[in-house]
Amino acid sequence: MTKKLKVTLFIALLLIIDQIIKILVKTNMTLGESIKIFSWFQILFVENNGMAFGMEFGSKIILTLFRLIISGLVLYYIIKLVKSNYKIGYILCVCLIFAGAIGNIIDCLFYGVIFGESSFLQGRVVDMFYFPLFEFPSWVPFLSGEIFFSPIFNFADSCITVGIFLLILFFRKDFNKTFDNIFSKNKK
Repeated sequence: MTKKLKVTLFIALLLIIDQIIKILVKTNMTLGESIKIFSWFQILFVENNGMAFGMEFGSKIILTLFRLIISGLVLYYIIKLVKSNYKIGYILCVCLIFAGAIGNIIDCLFYGVIFGESSFLQGRVVDMFYFPLFEFPSWVPFLSGEIFFSPIFNFADSCITVGIFLLILFFRKDFNKTFDNIFSKNKK
């Protein structure tokens, strides 16, 4: 199997998993509904109108277009990596980030239209994984009653996080080298 095919199948697999989970949650749960798996893990259906952790960044259309442009640049980078026959582990880490970004972009592009909630480019991202690991006791100053690890996220967010974590952990030195090697070849 060629490196190009491996990369394509890997991205496709991640996108399929992400979209299946989101569509199952969106079509089988009501907004705000929770399914308790363990005391520290729930499937909690929420929709995120902005960026990570619900932060908003101006217009939804501008945010979606910005995400598309950045994802296009990352795709270009992946193509250059594959053509340069770079390490497959490094390429797959970048693919995790790309697939996660595209998974969330799909929500923004199409979910509003498909589910009749908003127009093209203005859909909300479906989030569902919630890990309220513990609540801080009353004797802890400033954090009393707060939940430790309260973000609600999705599979695509996990792909982005894992990809970045693996790049930092295993490929920190390679990151700068790839830019120098790949993009300096174009200058010659």
